[in-house]
Formats: sequence, C-alpha cells, structure tokens
Amino acid sequence: MRHRHLSTLTLALGIAVLLDVLRVWLPSVITLFGRAAETPAELLGAFALGWFLLALAAPALVRRTGAAPVGLVAAVVLAAARLALTAQPGGPAQLWLACAGLLAGLVWLAATAASVPRPVAGLALGMAGNAVGHALLGTEDLVWRGGMLGWSLSALLVPAFLAASVAVRRERADTSAAGPSPTGAGHGTTGRRIRVPGRRDWLLCGPALLLAGQVALAPALWSAAAGTGSPAFPGLARPGSGALPGALAVLLFLAAALFRAPARVARVLWPLVLLAGSVLFVTGHLVPAYLLTAAGLGGCLALTDTTGDGPASADDAAGPGDDGRAGARRGRAAALGMLVFAVATVAYYAAYDLGYPNGWAPVATAVLVALVAATAPVRATPASSGAAAPGPVLPTTVRVTVLAGLTALAALGAALHVPPAQARATAAPAAVRVAAYNIRMGFGLDGRLDLDALARELRGADIVLLSEVDRGWWLNGGHDTLALLARRLEMPYVFAPAADPVWGDAVLSRFPARSGQTRRLTAHGAPTGAQALGVTLDLGGRELAVVATHLQPPPGRDPVEQAREVAAFAGRYAAGRPLVLGGDLNTEPADPAFAEFTRAGLVDALAPARPLRTSPADDPRTQIDHVFVSPGLTATEVRAPRTEASDHLPVTLTVTLP
Repeated sequence: MRHRHLSTLTLALGIAVLLDVLRVWLPSVITLFGRAAETPAELLGAFALGWFLLALAAPALVRRTGAAPVGLVAAVVLAAARLALTAQPGGPAQLWLACAGLLAGLVWLAATAASVPRPVAGLALGMAGNAVGHALLGTEDLVWRGGMLGWSLSALLVPAFLAASVAVRRERADTSAAGPSPTGAGHGTTGRRIRVPGRRDWLLCGPALLLAGQVALAPALWSAAAGTGSPAFPGLARPGSGALPGALAVLLFLAAALFRAPARVARVLWPLVLLAGSVLFVTGHLVPAYLLTAAGLGGCLALTDTTGDGPASADDAAGPGDDGRAGARRGRAAALGMLVFAVATVAYYAAYDLGYPNGWAPVATAVLVALVAATAPVRATPASSGAAAPGPVLPTTVRVTVLAGLTALAALGAALHVPPAQARATAAPAAVRVAAYNIRMGFGLDGRLDLDALARELRGADIVLLSEVDRGWWLNGGHDTLALLARRLEMPYVFAPAADPVWGDAVLSRFPARSGQTRRLTAHGAPTGAQALGVTLDLGGRELAVVATHLQPPPGRDPVEQAREVAAFAGRYAAGRPLVLGGDLNTEPADPAFAEFTRAGLVDALAPARPLRTSPADDPRTQIDHVFVSPGLTATEVRAPRTEASDHLPVTLTVTLP
C-alpha cells in the first residue's frame, strides 16, 4: 500500500475511534460532572472548553518533539482509553477516562495534521464509517453495548488503528533515512515550489465533525425523521418504516467528498446546499435537512481538497516528514477547528439551561464551512505552476468500492432495526398497568447509557409515559433512545418534540393508538421547551385518553401557568372519555401547580401511597413525578421501585376501568 493511502486509512480509523470517545465524553460531562443539573451551565461549559483550549498547545509540542513520536504516543493513549471505556466503568472513572481519551485524540489529530497535508479522504471515510457502524447497531455505541459483540468489534477497530499508526511511522522513518526526495524541499523542475494544501482542510475538521454528528451523518436523526406521522397525528412522530434515506445521506456525502465537481459550479453549489440544510434543521424539516447537509458538507470538504492555501512559500514546501513550520500551521488549524467544534456544541445545548435562541449555532458553523470552502484558491494547474498537481488521494476503484460498500451497509442498518409494529385491537381489559418515568435520555446515575436497566423497570406495563426522551441529541452521544427502548419492550410509540425536534415526551402502548394531538406550552420564563402530548388508545372498542407531559418551571418558581395549560388541554382532549395524565411535573403535592390538576377535577392516582418520593433516585426527597386520572378510574398497586437507571424513580400503578 502506498504511503499516502496508508495515511488515509490511519486517519479514517483514528477519526472513528475519536468519535467513539466523544460519544462517551459528551454525555459524561453532563451526567457526571454536571450531575442532575446541579452544576451551573457556565461551569459545565468552562470544563468542556478547557480540554480543547489545552489541546492548543499540541502543535508546539509536535514541532519541538516531532510529529511521529507525539502522534504514536497519543494514538496509544487514545486506543487505551477507548478500550477501557468498553469495560463500562461508569462514575468518575468513566469521566476521567473519556477526558484522557479526548485530550489524547486532540493531540493525535494535531500530530497527524503536521504530516498529512491532504486529510479530506481520511476525514470523510472516518465520519461516514463511524456513522454506518452506529446505524448497524441501531444507534447504540459499541462502548455502551459491551458484551461479546462490543469487545469483539472493538478488538478489531482499535488494534487496526494502532497497527496502521505504527506502519505509518515506520514508513516515514524509512523515507527520512532514504534521504530527500528528488524534488528536494518542494522544488519542481522549474525551480518553483509546490504548494502544500492542508490548513483549510484541517480547519474544517472540527466544524465538519459537528455538522456530521448533529445533522448529516446522524443515524438517530435518520431514525427520528422516519416517523412521518399521518393526518390523524398532526405534528406527531409515529414509528416509521426505517431510516433508508440515511443510506442516501451517506451516498451523497461520500460522492461529494471523494468525487470532485467542476470547480466553478462547486464553489457556488455546495456552500448554498450546506446552508440550506442547516436552516432546514433548525426549522424542524429533518429529512431534507440531513440530506442537503450531507451533500453540502461533503462538497465543501472536496473544495478545500482541490486547493492550496495561498501563495507558495518556503514554509509550505513539501518535503519528507513535512513537520516543520508548514506542519505546525496545519496542526494549529486542526486544534482551532476542534475548538470551534467545542464552542458550537456548548453554545447550542447551553441554551436549554440559559434560555437564549440556539438555532444560530449550527447555521453559523455551516456559514464558517461554506466561507472557508468557497474562498479557497484553486490549486495551480501544471500549465500555470510548472509542476504536476497532485491527483486524488485514493484511486477511483477504491473510492467507488468504499462508496458502494458503506451505502449498502447503511441501508442494511435501516433494514435490521425496524420499529415495533402498531398494536392490534384486543378484548377490553378490566384494568391496565401504567408507568410514568423520566428516563434522563437513557443515562443512569453512573453516567452509563443502560437501556436494559430502563427496560427492566418498565417491562410488564401496558402504557408507558416517558419524559426527557432523546432521539438524537449530539450532546448525549447521538442515540435514538426511544427506538432502542421500544424495541426492547416490543411496544410501538408516539413521540412529541418539546425542546427541539428530537427531544421531548413519548407514549408507548400495547394497545392501538388511534389519534393524537400535541400542544406546545408557553415557556413563562423557563429556558427549556415543554409540551403536552395527547394519545387516544383503543382498549377493545373502548377509548382511553392518555396525556404525557414534562413541566419546565422557570428558575425558582412553581410551574403554575404550565400546569393550568396542561390541565385545560387534557380536559378538552379527553372530551368525557376516561383519562390518564402523567409525567415529571416538577411540583409537589402541596404546591400551587399541583392544585391546578385537582382543581380541574382530576384525581391524584398516587395518593394511596403518599408520601411517594421519586427524586433524586439515589436519595429520594421530592415528590415531583405524578399520575392523575379522571373520576371513575381506580388506582391500585402504586409503587416507585428503587433503581438508579435514571436520576428519577419510575412510578407504576394499576388503573381499573369503570
């Protein structure tokens, strides 16, 4: 294998490993460092950004010590942290292992940038390969899967990355020992210097990782967008038939990144397509958003791959190792690009604690990528420079094979993970088992994504009302928690967004869902959005209205106004039918917001078991998770089983129908 091809493979494998670590590090910062939202958002942001700021020193280390030794040591630490995380340590060990892996990954990236002037093919293959692997696992990471599958596949990925890293270092050492290339320090036959591209490519590494993980190559987003709803469910997402358009996103991204469009067309087309996709994402149009963002992002990366970085200079001359000033500049560009990744990620999600509009963050990131790509100078041609312009990093046959293979695997992932089918009508039951649970996006108190633990608590319920349901937040690792949990329970679901299109509340049921409605609640000063989801279930010819909600109180206040809105919505939606209403209401039985529900004529179904404290899960002190029923329904077997699968306890009860 030629040296430049081996470098491309090593970069692709390293990006896949780094993304695995990021999928653990991001939620660990939220669930472990900032446990149960007890840590101020400003401190969380400072902790997260600190690691990326620390990595800005990596280029100086690389220049002083050399790219090869620094890169190899960083690769070993990154690989060790990745394998250690597969053991699912949880708690502080998980947080600090993820931090060590992240920092090592950032240093490795800077060292790689110093010696790889054309990274686009490797970056594209790493991002696409990681996304396809995520899709094949149903959006659940190998790290969280553990077991035989997790260890087996990790034992293939991580050693392959290390072996490739060692082989690259050996080849570079052999090249250096053989002496300078015939062109010397970049001199062509005419005495002109060949420009070495790379700074723009590496600057876009961080922004590209963000846009890929959040929008373009996000299998959880593909899954969430597959539930298109129907006229009977306006504004709601039911289980779709699969995320096959996600395979199209992989195809568009790789085709645009690996096959160059005519420069004059591409400089206008790809930036505009990328901007359109980012705008569609923040407006909630998920399918066109990720398709356009995938094509535009791949095209913008290709634009930087066909350019230099300005007039050639001695500092930018290509030579063996290329880890001098030109390499240091690429390393700084990579570190700055990853800092952009961190700032944009923190800015987008901190809005749900601080209460400012956050749609600008992905759009601004797309604008940056578009500007860097559109303004990149075209590489000098042989006629104008007197030197041969470098050809594609990968041969055409390799690019076609990789494109077809990854697209086919993405389609296979969609076929393997079909959502549970709609339930069939059954004989009218005399009673139903109901559970209400704030699942904290699937993360337990130990910071691990443990959907099996959640499923154990909910198994046996006929109707499940879920709060804090995540269907693709990059901050939480980009999992479709709802689809993963529904498959474990073998229950179809109805989802309604609250904070943004992929975060909200859901109802799962063993009975057919006939219709539904959602109502966005007024914020009243609360930073995080809230909604009320109404679903009508067919209980063997009898209808039961179910309302799931998660009230978001303004800082230091009781959510009285939102409680009043939900109570009024539930009354109108039920329209005289039996009603069950529940969720994380963030109010206690003696508070004014709680009284809004009883004032509306609803009955506290948990009253026989009071006090029934549900939060925090490891030391319950507050009663903030509730279930109300309409008069005539009787609640028995009320429980709040102790578990640390979330930061709340579930509440379960049997509701006897009149």
